Amino acid sequence: MQVKDIYVSAPGKAILHGEHAVVHGKVALAVSLNLRTYLRLKATNTGKVCVNLPNIDTFLWWDLSELKQLIRHSSGKRDEVQLLDAELVRRLREFLGVTNETLDHCNMASLSFLYIYLLLFGQRELPSLTVSVWSELPTGAGLGSSAAYSVCLAASLLCASGAIPAPLNEWDHTARWCQEDLELINSWAFQGEMIIHGNPSGVDNAVGTWGGMLRFLAGKIIPLSRVPLLRILLTNTKEPRSTKVLVARVKDKINKFPSIMNPVLDSVDAISCTCERVLSEMTCEPITGEHYNILEELIDINQHHLNVMGVGHPALDVLCRLTLARGLHSKLTGAGGGGCGITLLRPETDSSIVQSTIQDLRDHGFDCWETSIGGPGVQQHTPISVKEEILEILNHY
Repeated sequence: MQVKDIYVSAPGKAILHGEHAVVHGKVALAVSLNLRTYLRLKATNTGKVCVNLPNIDTFLWWDLSELKQLIRHSSGKRDEVQLLDAELVRRLREFLGVTNETLDHCNMASLSFLYIYLLLFGQRELPSLTVSVWSELPTGAGLGSSAAYSVCLAASLLCASGAIPAPLNEWDHTARWCQEDLELINSWAFQGEMIIHGNPSGVDNAVGTWGGMLRFLAGKIIPLSRVPLLRILLTNTKEPRSTKVLVARVKDKINKFPSIMNPVLDSVDAISCTCERVLSEMTCEPITGEHYNILEELIDINQHHLNVMGVGHPALDVLCRLTLARGLHSKLTGAGGGGCGITLLRPETDSSIVQSTIQDLRDHGFDCWETSIGGPGVQQHTPISVKEEILEILNHY
């Protein structure tokens, strides 16, 4: 079969409000980050499938003749997402020599790719492909890097297999798929996330697919149609943390002090709902300084609540102190206990303040980027619309 070259990208994600409270039935708001993962799928005639992941120094290839042995005749149709095929996962783990002890980033990326590739192409002749991926997102920082990878895989392989059309017209530089195709992309990306994470919430891949902002409550994910693009600083404290341990810590505190902690969770829920209302107002009426005042107060209140829950960290306190000294407001995003934080930038914030703040944070050993939240989800690109430095990396392999 003839496969055309494809360039796609998908965004990372941050939690704006509601982390930890969402585990206990409260609203969380997840937003897309304008830090993206880019993928190039190139057709070849080598008789091999190659995956290049220079971010994690991983360069892999497999002979098509070997992969054909893994295909089960009863594989699902390419346009229907079945429950996770446990037998195929078992065969792939055996083929790659993966055990629970060796399930690192490289092996998880390989399993996810081969699983989607074999199910989509398994009914026909397997095509020779080279897939190269480069991400602006740090790995393992809770910013949805694995989901952005899975969304890019799903979109490019669905297009290459003919299950969905390429949305790009000859006069476009970037294009998005229709709602029905996005739902299929999201379903296949969720399969990839299940292989990587076991029991994911589905929030990360949904943000990667639709972009913008999503409301998450009791397992139900609702993309919000219109949200403003907000400038932020994203800071990675590089302090390691265990999400599982932090979730258990919050649960223990709720069980120990229910009359104290349950009102805290209710307050976080109200913060999320108030933020959603303010952001909605900002898309349908003139944006004022008062809108930003409210957003800043919500950030401060929520950060204090997260400290009360026991998921703060001295490094996050440093982030909040340094940014507040320059009139900027910050909170942790994600699990806490280290990890990442976000800082809201008002439209009038002078670039000199932004740059000096970034330098202050880097002087404390943190990684820091100026970026934005609320941008588009998965997109197809022409090469000219991909950042020059990223295009050079993708085309190198």
